[in-house]
Amino acid sequence: MTDDLFALADEAQEPLAASLRPRVAEELAGQGHLTGSDKPLGRCLAGEALHSMILWGPPGVGKTTLARLLCDASDARMLSLSAVMDGVKAIREAVAVGEGERAAGRQCVLFVDEVHRFNKAQQDAFLPFVENGTLTLIGATTENPAFELNSALLSRARVYRLRPLDDEALGEVLQRGERHIGLTLTPTQRLALAAAADGDGRRALNLLELAASLRGESDSLSDTLFAEVLQGSPRRFDKGGDDFYDQISALHKAVRGSSPDAALYWYARMLDGGCDPLYLARRVIRMASEDIGNADPRALSLALDAWQTLERLGSPEGELALAQAITYLASVPKSNAVYVAFKAAQRAVAEHGSREVPLHLRNAPTALARSEGHGDDYRYAHDEPGAFAPGESYLPPELKDQRFYEPTDRGLEGRIRERLNELRALDAAATRKRYPDK
Repeated sequence: MTDDLFALADEAQEPLAASLRPRVAEELAGQGHLTGSDKPLGRCLAGEALHSMILWGPPGVGKTTLARLLCDASDARMLSLSAVMDGVKAIREAVAVGEGERAAGRQCVLFVDEVHRFNKAQQDAFLPFVENGTLTLIGATTENPAFELNSALLSRARVYRLRPLDDEALGEVLQRGERHIGLTLTPTQRLALAAAADGDGRRALNLLELAASLRGESDSLSDTLFAEVLQGSPRRFDKGGDDFYDQISALHKAVRGSSPDAALYWYARMLDGGCDPLYLARRVIRMASEDIGNADPRALSLALDAWQTLERLGSPEGELALAQAITYLASVPKSNAVYVAFKAAQRAVAEHGSREVPLHLRNAPTALARSEGHGDDYRYAHDEPGAFAPGESYLPPELKDQRFYEPTDRGLEGRIRERLNELRALDAAATRKRYPDK
């Protein structure tokens, strides 16, 4: 009797998302790019034997559900482990079950949630049995497998990327939920709920469940009450995860591509997701040097000013200064010539080793240094016409003709290019005069 009471309590407390977990493939929302009849997972859902795989995607897109449907379709025994909760002992128990199923001619699947959290000991315990076919691995992860899983694990499994649910898929999920709990949303409310769910089916149903708790005895919800459901529903944003780096990449590329509107959008998206504005300020300073450089040196000053303003005012007041810097950087001429030159100089240092400083460039603070020729024949540029010493070399002899910096013709850098071309012409003329036979 006590067990029955516990069962009833569990059923009553089961979240809506758990109650509506798809039982057949047709109920799975989204992921048609993986589950179509002509796709590998579509064939598995039609009964084809399973292979080891990693299901990679954001929360609430059906990774665990898909794993269960795949096992049901192929009549495979499914064992579930958590990379966080279960250790080597649980893995050994799973291996024993797998060996028994294999002897009986049945496939055994080991489903590992948060597989990216598996440590070396856990991996060492089950990898040989995945390799020999005792277990088929299905791992679920929200993290990029290329960064979070080791090569031994990746070499034994195919990676499938699940996408966030679009508005259509979320609408289907919500309509199923509405029928289940007897609540009817207006089309506008349904769209708003789908937008707040931000690609996460579980979040959509959790919000729907919250809406149901506010309706009282009614089968609908007023707009006033519905507004309370949407409060505090941030966009999908995993600090330090793929969404984080994808969005900062989009922001940087929008600035580089001279699209202030797109740059502002991604900036607002990252703030909306909870990104630290000071992190963004540091990245904007990097953009100023990497992508604008000497085409407009004011960009770096403006980026530094925005960072300082943000530090002094904090959020949200200081965020406007950063928005000003971002739009400026996205709007001005671009040049990566300094970035390219710096990388080339670093490569030259790595390839050529510690070349000696030419004697005429060396410091000569003592009589001994001067007696060794330090500073001999050095030409003080300010004593020359135009403060330039034609033909003088400031590189090690082995690198005297090396060029790293090639200015573009964009913005202020165009004027820098003209000046350097003039100086290089003077150098060439002085060299011809000094070495007429060359």
